[in-house]
This record gives sequence, C-alpha cells and structure tokens, in this order.
Amino acid sequence: MKAVSEKVIRTVPFPPGQIVVTRRIAEELNSPAIGHLLSRHLHCDWGDVCEEDWKLNDAAVRNGERLLSSYKAADQKVFIITEWDRSATTVLFADEY
Repeated sequence: MKAVSEKVIRTVPFPPGQIVVTRRIAEELNSPAIGHLLSRHLHCDWGDVCEEDWKLNDAAVRNGERLLSSYKAADQKVFIITEWDRSATTVLFADEY
C-alpha cells in the first residue's frame, strides 16, 4: 500500500509487518481514508473498542500480542488487525472477518 511511507512506520510504537487490505476495502474506500485509519491504528488509537479491549491493546503493544482496532468508514465497521508476531497488519470490513 503506497499510502504509508517508511518514515511513518519508523515512528510508530510497534512494527506493522506487511500491510494488506482486502479487495473490498480497496474497492470501497479511497487511499486517503485507508491511510487515515491505518495511521490511527499504528499510533495506538484503537477506535471504537470497549475500554477493556483498549487496555488489552495497550498491553499487547508491549507484550507482543495481537492488536485489533475498530472504526466506522463508508457506513461499515472496519477492523485493522496486527498479528501477534508483527508479520502483518490487515485492513478488512468486519463482515469479512
């Protein structure tokens, strides 16, 4: 995904690994919208998750566990998931999960 520069990736608190988006995300959201949501996730703004999940994500940044953010875009729920081993970060609609 071209919307994320290496400079941005170097300044985030965890490595995102390979960044991938589903075909539907690529078709239904424009690049600036995807980049904005991804930036929020990479800077630990977990979006629309409950307080307990927010705290779990904050701990997961330090402990190397899976991260899950939830946002609203195009009138749909979007998840961004970074794998526990930081090998990949995936952007997908909730109904694709």
